[in-house]
Amino acid sequence: MSHEATAQPSSSALRSVTARLKHSPLLLPLVGLIVVSIAMAFASDNFFSVDNIVNVLRQQSIIGILAIGMTFVILTGGIDLSVGAVMALCGTLGAGVMVHMGLHGGLGLLAMIVVGILFGLFNGLLVAWGKMPAIIVTLATMLIARGLGLVYSGGYPVSGLPGWVSWFGIGRIGGIPVPIIIMVVLYALAWVLLQRTAFGRHVYAIGGNETATTLSGVNTKRIKLIVFMISGFTSAMAAIVLTGRLMSGQPGAGVAFELDAIAMVVLGGTAISGGRGLILGTLIGAVLLGIINNGLNLMGINPYLQDVIKGFIILLAIYIGRDWR
Repeated sequence: MSHEATAQPSSSALRSVTARLKHSPLLLPLVGLIVVSIAMAFASDNFFSVDNIVNVLRQQSIIGILAIGMTFVILTGGIDLSVGAVMALCGTLGAGVMVHMGLHGGLGLLAMIVVGILFGLFNGLLVAWGKMPAIIVTLATMLIARGLGLVYSGGYPVSGLPGWVSWFGIGRIGGIPVPIIIMVVLYALAWVLLQRTAFGRHVYAIGGNETATTLSGVNTKRIKLIVFMISGFTSAMAAIVLTGRLMSGQPGAGVAFELDAIAMVVLGGTAISGGRGLILGTLIGAVLLGIINNGLNLMGINPYLQDVIKGFIILLAIYIGRDWR
């Protein structure tokens, strides 16, 4: 009798977990990750080696960081096409502060963060208070940021940085690459913001129904402003990692990075129309896209054909994801 009583709650708990997973945005990304990993393992004997997995995560860290801010924006029903260009501008100006202005290197890192947040603030003001479409605003600011970086640097990389800057791009802590650690820490902070704060609940509410959220007393303009500032901040953090990896500020860096960031968010199960998705899903999407890239490279697939394959995979993810909204 006691055995049956013990088994019943256990069975009930299992059904509860199964039901929650069935209706979770994480289900399809997890299934996709498992299926693709198994397929790539059969295609290449070296796929599941520790070095290869670490390499995948390290390579995805920069765009994975950009995807954090993109997730916040998309959850509100917006889009940010400027993240790659803002990242390039942050890295270029920050490197310039370190080199040309003769200032302490730490101020260069601070300059990157300030520039990123200011660009996010500018985007947010135009979208929230200017009531302009996010896709048009960020397309324009993408051009502005890219142009400013090229004007400042004359189109050339800004090099001659202090040696310690490389730690952010190629350093290790306990054998783990620093870019991976930075990415994971930022995802953890984003998870807390979205899942454990009123701000996070408001982000989801705006994406679900902005009009109803405004009528309920939420300052939706302020929330959207902060969301774009977060996107600017993650662009700056990506710039720090990229600058450390290349040991230079690259005004031409980040071209089409915004597309990969959007792909990670979509592959992670976030609804492109907003209101539904999880930051953990974006991390899974980043790993999934990295595995796809890595696997196609290991199989020697033509790089141009790789873009075609990834494009169809993203379309498939959007098509399947429409049922979750």
